[in-house]
Order: sequence, then C-alpha cells, then structure tokens
Amino acid sequence: MVSVNNLTVEFVGRALFDSISFTIDKGNRIGLVGRNGAGKSTLLKIISKNQEPTKGNIVVIRDVKVGYLEQDIDFIDGFTVKQEAEKAFAELNEVEKRIDVINAELAERSDYESDYYMDLIHDLNECTDKVELLGGSQIQGDIEKVLKGLGFQSEDFERQSNEFSGGWRMRIELAKLLLSKPDVLLLDEPTNHLDIESIIWLEGFLQNYIGAVVLVSHDKMFLDNVCNRTIEISLGKIFDYKASYSKYLILREERYEKQMQSKINQDKEIKQTEDLIEKFRYKASKAAFAQSLIKKLDKIDRIEVEGFENQSMSLNFNVGQASGKVVVEALGVSKSYGDNKVLNNLDFIIERGAKIAFVGQNGQGKTTLARMINKELAFDGMLKLGHNVDIGYFAQNQSGLFDENITVLETLENAADERSRTKVRDILGAFLFRGEDVDKKVKVLSGGERGRLSLAKLLLKPHNVLILDEPTNHLDMNSKEVLKEALKKYSGTLILVSHDRDFLQGLSDLVYEFKDGGIREHLGDIDFFLEQKKIEDMRLLALRDKENSKNVEKADSVLNKKNWKNSRNIEKKVKRIKNQINNLEKDIAILEGKIEKFDIELSKPGGYEFLSNEEGKFESYDSDKKQLDAFFVKWELFQEELDSLL
Repeated sequence: MVSVNNLTVEFVGRALFDSISFTIDKGNRIGLVGRNGAGKSTLLKIISKNQEPTKGNIVVIRDVKVGYLEQDIDFIDGFTVKQEAEKAFAELNEVEKRIDVINAELAERSDYESDYYMDLIHDLNECTDKVELLGGSQIQGDIEKVLKGLGFQSEDFERQSNEFSGGWRMRIELAKLLLSKPDVLLLDEPTNHLDIESIIWLEGFLQNYIGAVVLVSHDKMFLDNVCNRTIEISLGKIFDYKASYSKYLILREERYEKQMQSKINQDKEIKQTEDLIEKFRYKASKAAFAQSLIKKLDKIDRIEVEGFENQSMSLNFNVGQASGKVVVEALGVSKSYGDNKVLNNLDFIIERGAKIAFVGQNGQGKTTLARMINKELAFDGMLKLGHNVDIGYFAQNQSGLFDENITVLETLENAADERSRTKVRDILGAFLFRGEDVDKKVKVLSGGERGRLSLAKLLLKPHNVLILDEPTNHLDMNSKEVLKEALKKYSGTLILVSHDRDFLQGLSDLVYEFKDGGIREHLGDIDFFLEQKKIEDMRLLALRDKENSKNVEKADSVLNKKNWKNSRNIEKKVKRIKNQINNLEKDIAILEGKIEKFDIELSKPGGYEFLSNEEGKFESYDSDKKQLDAFFVKWELFQEELDSLL
C-alpha cells in the first residue's frame, strides 16, 4: 500500500536516515523502534506527507488513505465530544447533506414525469446506496463504542470539548482517527494520554484492524500485544524484523553480537594495515606499496556498532533512616475542586515497605492523592504521615522546580553530596543526558527533559518513601529498564502512579484502584489485578444482558457494594496470611543458606575433620535441618489456608 524508496533525511549535514527503503502492506502492524532522536516521529511525518525528505520518495497506491495522529494539534472550540467524533465521517456527512438537498427539491416539484425529476430520483438512489456503503446506519454505534473504549462516559458525549484537559482532547482526536478507518494508521505514542483500561481496549482494536498500522511507543507490552513486525532505526539505517517486539529483542542481540565480532576482526585488520604503512612509508623501495595500503584503508567501509551501555548500568535509590511502621494514615479524607468531588471519605493505612500502584482512569484523583500525601494540597479529613517519613516526590509537571540559569550538570552537582557526586555523570547518562547535553541551561529544556532531570535528582539523596507520578512518559526503553531495576532494589515504601503495565510488573504488591471518588484495594501485582478486572467485567456484562439499559447503573452499583462488603474481610485475612508466608519464606531462605554453607564446607577435602573439631557444629546443623522441615510444614498449612480464601 505504501512504498518508502531510498529515503534520506539530513539535519545540519548529518544524515538522520541514509537511503532507507521498505514497504507497508495490508495487515502489517509495525512497531517503529529506536533510541530517542533516532528519527521515528520524523519518519511518520514524512510517510503522512507532513514533512519532505532530503532525497527519495514515498509512493502511496491510488485510493489508499493514510491517517496520522499528530502530537501537536490546534484544537477548535465550539463542538461537543460527539460532534467532534462525527467529523471523522466527512465523506458520509457530505453525502447526507446532498440527500437533504435532493429531498428538499423533490418536495417542491410536481413535474413527476420530467427527465430532471427522474435524474433527481436517480441521484437520490445513488446517494442512499453510498450511505449504506460508508456504514451510515452504524456510525452512531461505532462512535459510542470507540469513545467509551477510550474512557468517555455517555454523559460526556454532549459536553463541549473545551471543558476537557489537553490529554482528554487528544483522546477525542484519536477517536476521530480510529473512526475514519484509514487504510494506513500512523500512531505516535498513542498511549501517552490513556489509562490502563483504555490501553487494553486500544490493543484489542488494533489487533483486529483490517488495514495497516505503524506505531511508535515506549510501552513494551503494548508493542508486543499489537505488532507482528518491528522496524528498528539505528545509525541512519533500518533493520526490518518480521517478528513481535520480544522476538525482535532476541534477534537484535544476535545481530549485535555478530556486528561486534565483525568489528573486532575489522579493527584487527585495520591495525595490521596501519602497522605495515608505518613500517614501509619512509622506505623508498616500499613507498608505492605503502601508498597502495593507504588507498585500501581509505576504501574500507568501517563497521559501526550501536552499543547498549544502559543495560549494564546499575543505579540505586537509597533509603537512609527507616520510617515508622505506619507511613501514611488517612481517615475521612475528601478533596473537591469546586463542585467536583474527586475523592470522597477515604480511609486507608500505608505501612512501611509497601509497594503500591495507583491505577484508574484519568481524572479519578490519583495525582491529587499523591500531592496530598506530599503536603502540596489542602483537603478535608485527617491524613497523617508517620514517624521519620522522608518523601522523595516526582511530579508530572516539573515547571518551576529548578534554577533556570544553571546547566544540567550544575543542577545535579549542586544537589549531590560527597557520596553521590562521583556518580553524577553516570546518572545523567542513564536518563539520556549525554555528551554536550549536560551543558544545556535548564531554561532551554523541554518538559520531558525536565522530567528526566527530576528523576535523576531523586537518586542523589536518600528517601524512605518514593512517590512517582508517571515517571516513564519521556524515557526510552533502556532508561525505563534502568529505572525499574533501581526501584526493584529499593527497600523503602513505594507509590507509583503509572499506566505502563510492563513497568509496573514486579514493582507492586498492592493496587489502589481509583473510581467514582473512592479507592479499592487489590492485593497482588498489576497482572493479577488486570486478570480480576476481566472476570468482573464479564460478570457485569452478564448483568447488562439481563437488565435493560435503565437498570445498568443500579446493577453495577449493587454488585460493587456487595463485592466490597464480602471481600473486605477476606482481603484483610489474605493480607495477614501473605505477610506470615513472606516472613516464613525469609526464615526458610536464611536456614537454607546456613545449611548449604555447611554442606559446601563438608564437601571440601578435610572438611569433615575440620568441622568435627568445632564444638556443636554438627548438632547445630541437625537442629537447623529439623527447624527447616518444621518451617516447610508450617508454610504448607499457611498456603492451604490462603488457597481456600482465593
């Protein structure tokens, strides 16, 4: 459908792409990947004809429609959400207007036998057929399905679009693009403004899309669930893999290893040639030979290898002084913005060491509660921080948090202490500030760069509580992995507001779901939460099949209240048993380590004699083994009790 032919794009004498070619065919769902600045967004703009290449061309087959979701859109006020969505059917709207004009003219005429009258009837029939062909009978159903899939409620449809935030208006633009059903769909970071449930819906939509999809995303799970082909942009070239993102990572590693070996061999050959040149260039009898070697060296196409230095980089969030057992205690907490009550009568306790994910649709109060805990917002009720609580907070909006007139490097050096000052450049590198980037003044940084700088700054000082609000929005894949590994090792209390499922995996053991002014606790990680949500959705769907539309809200409410009451006590029991199992597993690990250490010493030459000379060693060993057996019996009993509750 689309052919990219010998495409070259140059900026200030540097080639972003150099003679790249590939095709986009029906059914392709392509993930466009590469480091920040590799040219992914530029390539989408060129394919959509919003930017011209330096050389080469884009050929689009006749009648193939290309749709592109821009990141910077000039929104037009004066339309409702539904009216905006209806703009997706521009051709259909024109045909329906033509039908209205024909019907109005037919109503005024009485020359039923004239040729002109018959021509009008013929035009009317053609337009009516075209309406059916364009799906006119089902567009209202399609609009409702897509808008609700992207998080809008029925009552939002008649609201003016300018009543919504920029993120929600981007959802409207995404809905319009999806409804227009282009043959080739170009999406640049489509999940940035979506919550987890909307991302899952979009995945399903794209998996079943009959056209072609090309998307840029830093959400690994989203790429894996949608794409059947991966194109990597690296060093001005492309590498095309007929594979999902996970499979691509394996194939890329194999390619990288081969490149490294080829480069090692080439470097060896170049070094040998240079040594020969140096040896013979000043000898008259060998000067011609030396010149031929120089020409040979000039003709060598030197192998470039893009390294993956972030994979081996290790960063740590330090805890410092431990907090009290209770980190946050809330009783009857509420928060309103004018007439809009975002949070209503919340009661909860966050204990030391908890790893909590805040999830839910945008506008449900996740960021609001995070800011309240950080003492940035006033509220009603009681919200108390525990003993020695020291919060490190990452906010989505980083404006006004830095000295504008100093450099990136100076910002971190000023915030560092003696212990962390030597790591400043490594930390900046992990968050994409490399080379000359560290000398940029803060005042010229973009919003995304300020966000990355704020994350880097959090690493410099110890905090026993971390609250991170959408920390991955402006990070590439490698930097996200660096951050995730650092948070996995963090032993303090962690609160994460994020829609990135892959990032949340393994980082939380408790999920706070924000909905309708309240919070519901879900024990377990994000995968277990999403699995349970699908089960609940199926149960609600069964209710909707039985009840008419007027009773749906009531049915949902009754079901939620019943589930809440029945599950609350069970959740407390489950939490208690899980804590007991966790403590027991730690004791088991300690004992197993002691026993394994004894076995290793015993297996060494002369080990038996050496250990026999230490009084009580074998008695302690036997006691540890008996204690370990008892722990396993206890563990099984706890596990059986837990299984009966789940």
